[in-house]
Amino acid sequence: MLKTALITGATSGIGRATARALAQKQFKLILCGRREDRLAELQNELSQQTQVHTLAFDVRDKAAVFATIESLPQNFKDIDILVNNAGNAHGLGPIQSGDVDDWEAMIDINLKGLLYVSKAVIPGMVERKSGHIINIGSIAGKEVYPNGNVYCASKFAVDALNQSMRMDLNPFGIRVGAINPGMVETEFSQVRFKGDTERAANVYKGLEPLKPEDIADVIVFVVTRPYHVNIADLMILPTAQASATIVKREV
Repeated sequence: MLKTALITGATSGIGRATARALAQKQFKLILCGRREDRLAELQNELSQQTQVHTLAFDVRDKAAVFATIESLPQNFKDIDILVNNAGNAHGLGPIQSGDVDDWEAMIDINLKGLLYVSKAVIPGMVERKSGHIINIGSIAGKEVYPNGNVYCASKFAVDALNQSMRMDLNPFGIRVGAINPGMVETEFSQVRFKGDTERAANVYKGLEPLKPEDIADVIVFVVTRPYHVNIADLMILPTAQASATIVKREV
């Protein structure tokens, strides 16, 4: 029987790479994102390999999250794997001059959005006494760095939720684990720097960062372990990165 995986933030970066990697392993896919055109393109691509259903919603919209996930057709309702991938960084500056709108966007997407989607999916897992939740965190949830303040706080919250979810869901046999990447070359920096492509490119200058496919490979490994194995917490860095602030760059 094919397992069903729901992936948030599936239209780009790690989410899209994970969708492609799980399709190769014949998982049924529920792909979630805001950009309907990208969802349609990905569905068209991956439907050649597996069954795909798309849901267009913004994880910040609580009502839309619950209504859209509730609308799933019967053959997609039993979600075996939830990949809480949707997340963003907005801005990079000291706390005293931070943009409150940026703060709210990060808290709403990285924290509240993860909670909304989890709340919509977990009851089915509890009822079936089976399931696997993968929370995509960050090195920023393990150590803070200058000007990271609210983004780091939101990812520290993901780390705390990952640990508490694992405790709360333990009686139901539900696996919970986090993947915490370091520098991955995606649209992340373009969003953080609000379309400043030169500044975004400089983040990865002089080193080979991780690719979304590197993280997707690890996610596939984690979700395909025997059920008695739960990989609870992983941090993945490019070789050039030693910490949030220590990076070897070729000049």
